[in-house]
Amino acid sequence: MFGLPALRLRGHYLALATFALAVAMPQILKYKHIEQWTGGVQGIVIIKPDPPFGLKITPDQWLYLFTLAILIVLFVVGWNLLRGRVGRAIVAIRDHPIAADAMGVNSALFKTLTFGVSALYTGVAGALGAIVVQFVAPDSFTAGLSINFLVGIVVGGVASISGALYGALFIQFVPNFADQISKAAPWAIYGVFLLVFVYAMPTGVAGFVRMVFGKLAGQRTGGTIPRNQEQSSRRRGA
Repeated sequence: MFGLPALRLRGHYLALATFALAVAMPQILKYKHIEQWTGGVQGIVIIKPDPPFGLKITPDQWLYLFTLAILIVLFVVGWNLLRGRVGRAIVAIRDHPIAADAMGVNSALFKTLTFGVSALYTGVAGALGAIVVQFVAPDSFTAGLSINFLVGIVVGGVASISGALYGALFIQFVPNFADQISKAAPWAIYGVFLLVFVYAMPTGVAGFVRMVFGKLAGQRTGGTIPRNQEQSSRRRGA
């Protein structure tokens, strides 16, 4: 419903439109005629599920294993999606929309598909989060939470699957470290950490890791040309 109208928007305007949707949705969910499904302002209390099949583990252990299994499945699906025809089309539209259109990529279709896939991942994550907290309400997902996730994306590395993990670690643990360093101004310390990460790793943690592994691989090979390429160059020179 939102992806199709948003096809006319690009860049910052698209980001503002999605941000506006995030701000408006909690108010829509509080509407009195749909309170029976959403719980309205009071929200919904969720009972933590018991382990199935008589497993001798606690509900928390079962929920951890269940969440970990879903995480692995979603990461494998995302990894394969990016390396398939659909992923190449999405990346082409992101990097060079005009060239993608010229090559016959259906921009409207793949942009709408991107909205759907992102909503799928976000919906699954939100559902798991509600089960862990055992409560969900329209005000559980605020604009501040969206900005926090955006910070994680930037720090972890935009357009990188592994960057999602690095970003999640940052937004989960760095605020705790900042609070331990200074009880009076934890957000100031958090801001310092954020500036250091952005300045030292402009391509995100994922890009920094790729660069380090690339340099290590270059040192191992000694920067020499592979033997088959060297022989081919000699033949062309002859």
